[in-house]
Amino acid sequence: MVIEPRPAARRPRIDSLDLLRGLVMVIMLLDHTRDFVHADAWRFDPTDLGRTTPLLFFTRWITHFCAPVFVLLAGTGARLQLAGGKPKRELARFLLSRGVWLIFLEFTAVRVAAFYNFDYRFLGMMQVIWAIGASMLVLAALIWLPVKAIAAIGIGMIGLHNLLDHISVKPWFGPPDPPPGFGASIWFILHQQSVILPFGPHGPAALVLYPLIPWIGVLAAGYAFGELYLLDPQRRRTLLLRLGVAISLGFIVLRLSNLYGDPTPWSVQRDSGFTVLSVLNTQKYPPSLLYLMMTLGPALLFLAWVEPRPTGRFGQALIVFGRVPLFYYLLQWVTAHGIALGLSALAGKPTDQLFSNLPFQNVPENAGFELWVVYVCWMGGVLLLYPPCRWYAGVKARRRDWWLGYL
Repeated sequence: MVIEPRPAARRPRIDSLDLLRGLVMVIMLLDHTRDFVHADAWRFDPTDLGRTTPLLFFTRWITHFCAPVFVLLAGTGARLQLAGGKPKRELARFLLSRGVWLIFLEFTAVRVAAFYNFDYRFLGMMQVIWAIGASMLVLAALIWLPVKAIAAIGIGMIGLHNLLDHISVKPWFGPPDPPPGFGASIWFILHQQSVILPFGPHGPAALVLYPLIPWIGVLAAGYAFGELYLLDPQRRRTLLLRLGVAISLGFIVLRLSNLYGDPTPWSVQRDSGFTVLSVLNTQKYPPSLLYLMMTLGPALLFLAWVEPRPTGRFGQALIVFGRVPLFYYLLQWVTAHGIALGLSALAGKPTDQLFSNLPFQNVPENAGFELWVVYVCWMGGVLLLYPPCRWYAGVKARRRDWWLGYL
């Protein structure tokens, strides 16, 4: 009699991680809805303290939590796959193939959903999906190291990369300046925002919105962070509290000192409220040490707080979103963009800018809506996304097809 080997038992999902992931994904939709719906999204940066309002600043600032948590938990998910019985060699192959797949999606499905445009003279924006994909390629090699070494690499990259801030290459945003050479392009991909020409001077342009340093470090730190979820819950909660408090207090002390951790120091503003906004106004592209401390410290405290608590209906809805992150991510672009297009058409407002392959260029004066409309559209978008996400979460729970790991 031949006994067929049983597949490795699937490790039960951890609700608190899915809850946090789902929460930041819902907040992510707010940011992208603002991008497409709000009139001023095309006119100035909402963190520009000379032009913004407290509510507009907060609308943008709260979404800063999304990318760091998303990337950190992507690394944690890889560690938990290993803990669930996946052989290390198989995990490395999965990270390589999924990394390539995510990079492909960034320049195809994500690009089309974000721009509604097939003019590939502009290749697209290298955003968080690109950063996760490229970082997974690196993690596929790192997982062969001891976990302590991976943690040291991740934390070291997060903590020390601001030492590179004094290295600055003039960014390129098109003619009449000459395009960047190979060395400059590599630097932009690693640590500085710029437009590049990845296929040579006559090829399509791409905007490096998410340079890879320190996102590779965040993913690696997330992999090491997964070790906490192999401990008993009480021990894990204690460590989460200590880490969350230490990182959050460290942010306050280091930020107020203006010594290190962000290229732009805070300064006293016209009133105390805007001075607080200046303290919170840390750099995202690439994410500074203080940006990551400001977002990841509270995220760990949130995990410590929710783990022993019943989730309730709202929490269960967030868990549904958190269990289908890539599926949700792709749909939320279509949802935010589609709502903006439909609402603009109904209101008789311009829509041509919503089909541009160069985002936020040549936008008519009467395009877009007030901020309260953004919030209404955001809540409507969340409701629209819940049924398909709940259906797909059910599919993933019932089936074990290989392709489910790629969507």
